[in-house]
This record gives sequence, C-alpha cells and structure tokens, in this order.
Amino acid sequence: MRNPKRNSIFVFMKNVIDLFSELGARLRGFGDDNATRGVVDAACRANGWFTLADVRRAVGAIARDMLSREKLEAWLGNYPAVPVAVPRRVLVVMAGNIPLVGFFDLLCTVVSGHRCLLKPSAKDTVLMEYVVGQLRDIDASVPVEFYDGVSPVDAVIATGSDNANRYFRARYVGIPSLLRGSRQSAAVLSGDETPEQLAGLADDIWAYSGLGCRSVSLLLLPEGCEPTLQMPDVNDKYKNNYRQTRALLTMQGRPFRDLGAAVAVEQRDFPATLSQISYTYYKTPDEVAGWLAMHDDELQCVVTECLPHSRRTAFGCAQSPALIDYPDDRDVIAWLAALN
Repeated sequence: MRNPKRNSIFVFMKNVIDLFSELGARLRGFGDDNATRGVVDAACRANGWFTLADVRRAVGAIARDMLSREKLEAWLGNYPAVPVAVPRRVLVVMAGNIPLVGFFDLLCTVVSGHRCLLKPSAKDTVLMEYVVGQLRDIDASVPVEFYDGVSPVDAVIATGSDNANRYFRARYVGIPSLLRGSRQSAAVLSGDETPEQLAGLADDIWAYSGLGCRSVSLLLLPEGCEPTLQMPDVNDKYKNNYRQTRALLTMQGRPFRDLGAAVAVEQRDFPATLSQISYTYYKTPDEVAGWLAMHDDELQCVVTECLPHSRRTAFGCAQSPALIDYPDDRDVIAWLAALN
C-alpha cells in the first residue's frame, strides 16, 4: 500500500535535485561565452574587488562541489526531516565579499522545503540575479524571490561583519535567526610540508584577495620553520592596501617581512588589516590545540595535516568547501528543519 506522504517527499527531493543539478550543468563553463562574459564584466564593475578569474572560479566551484547530482543526493540523504511539513518564509541576508558567497544559504533553504526571500549584498547583486534567473528559467515555480524589505518573515539567515551582526541581533529579535559575524582562518604547519602543499597554502591565503572568512591569515609554525610562499598575482586594490600597510608599519618601526605584495608580521593574533599575514611559533602540538580551542569562536577553518580539528581542511582546499562544510560549524539544514 502506498504511503502518500512518503511518495510526496520522494517527488519533492527528485524535483529539487533535478532543479539544482540542472543549474550546475548551466553554470559549468560560466564566462566562456559572450553572454556570461557580459555578466562577469557587470559583476566586476559593481564590485571592484571581483576579477574575471575570481568570478569564474567561484561559479565553477559551486557547479562542481555543490551542484552535481551525486553530491546533492549523498548530502540530502542524511536529512530525513526534509522537506519540512510546513514551509516558512526564510529571509536570507547575504554578504558580498566574494562572488556568490551567499548561494549556499539559498540552496539550503530551498532544498529544505522553505521559501527563500533573498536580500543580496549590493556588491554581489549581478551574479545573484543571474543565478535566480536561471533557476526560474528551469522551473518558474521555484520558491525564491527578492525581498521587498517590508513583508513579514518567519526566520532569518544573515551574514555580515561584526557590526552588521549586532544590527541583525537587534533588528530580528524574537524571530528564529541564524546569524554570522566575522571569522578568520588559520594554518598549522608541521615543517615537513611539500612544495605542492605550500603552493596550496598560498592559494588558501590569497585566493579572492584574502577577503573570505576561509582565507588563511594566521600561520602557526613549529620553532625553526621558515616556509617559502610564492605569492600569486593579486588585485590592484590589494596591492594598494599592501603599500599603505607597509608604509604604516615602517613609520611605526614595527618589524615585518615583505612578501612582495603582502607583509608578514610575527604576532599570535589575527591581523587587523588586509594584505597583512600573521605568523607565530609553537613548541608542541598541545600548545597549538589549546590556542585553537581558546579561539574557536573566531575560527572558520583550520588548514593543517598535522593535528585533528573539527573544521580541518587540507592544504589548497580552504576555498573549496564541500556541502557538509557548514559556516561557523552550524548545520544549516538541521536548523532549517527544526523551524517546524
């Protein structure tokens, strides 16, 4: 005897996987043709930190790492509570520091069975409008719309700076909210890293001009370790920031290492400015583990292969999170499922 509820869940999951896997197919090769190159150009004009390479990389990573049918099926198979029985209106307030950084929250909201009300960053509206347009072209009934600023909402997912986070807490008091502020990432080296791993670390640091919360900005090194990092070419805005930071450190008489387009300063704190990398030395792995535990609420991910960590990632992989690499280690799907 058929179970109507179970059958409807099966149909929903099939449809939503079809929807997003088709989107993934459409996004592969983004920027290769004249039409999508025009979208990239418009996105870069709207945000001076975006580059052609960064936009193509971000879109390609979403298509490859989030929107393949196999990965979607494996991911959603872990959540028997979705789709939810009663869809809610979920407002998603997005950051704009790297291209399409808010897409994952859109994906989570829709696959959970809720309606997604989007409030993209003014710095990343072009790409988000393009993606939503593609979703609507695939399925006109897709439960995604841009927020009008006044309609009531049932829940909020919001990402921004620490100042924005304080505003979110006051603005959405009394509404179920998943709020994220600023976080940074660190790398722990053993001293035995290969040239390939160090090349990966350079990407972890400087991809997307170091603007992502998964961008490594603090290196924890064993005593005596002096890694050689080859800087890639970076955005002109990053280079201008580097010149200002270098001049300020020189005026202050603070020692630093000049990396060519960034400076490295010895300190056991995350840097306060872009184009500055912090580094510090440790004596034992236990010392590092203690420091990481003490600063857990500041960390987004830890790049290392020499000690365990709940948000550990391999060298060269910080900027390619998988579907299960939830921001702030908060399971977004579980949170959305609990709204019922």
